[in-house]
Amino acid sequence: MTAISAADQGFLDDYFGRLLQHVGPSPELFTLIGQTRDLLVDVRQRGNKAIIVGNGGSSAIASHLAIDFAKNAKIPVICFGDAAQITCLANDYGYEQWLAAAIRMNGKPGDALVAISSSGKSPNVLNGVAAAREIGMSVVTLSGFTAENPLRKLGDINFWIDSKAYNIVETAHQFWLMSVIDLIIGKAEYSAN
Repeated sequence: MTAISAADQGFLDDYFGRLLQHVGPSPELFTLIGQTRDLLVDVRQRGNKAIIVGNGGSSAIASHLAIDFAKNAKIPVICFGDAAQITCLANDYGYEQWLAAAIRMNGKPGDALVAISSSGKSPNVLNGVAAAREIGMSVVTLSGFTAENPLRKLGDINFWIDSKAYNIVETAHQFWLMSVIDLIIGKAEYSAN
């Protein structure tokens, strides 16, 4: 095995430093994580569910976290990742409205929407949040890039990362939501069984 070059070492020091700067502990972040835990536990106790949505990498995060919330934290969660559903609703309502249509079909008052968008500007996610509000759902947002992004202003709980790097933003979003799961469970290490 060859040693890493000084240039690569410098790149990785900066890269890891940026991530740690954003996901590191802070009272504000801990408050958001605690509020999200409380909201989702309350949703479960009332017999409601959460819906997690996103596009691209954020959709993959939503799908992964939906399984972990349901399996490990016992929070009923659905995610709209089925290709037939996406293409049907996008064909019928337009891509910018497909999430809103899916939320109107599946959401009910008292449910919670977790909306993930790195840029905070995805029209379909923003329209999905509007549909959730019409129904009477609580909303948690996760965004990045600019502080003025529209998604950041729409939630009851709003996570935001001051970065324009997709990998940093998406990793932070996933890590934060995983910390909510582990806070619900009450431990950071547990068997997959």
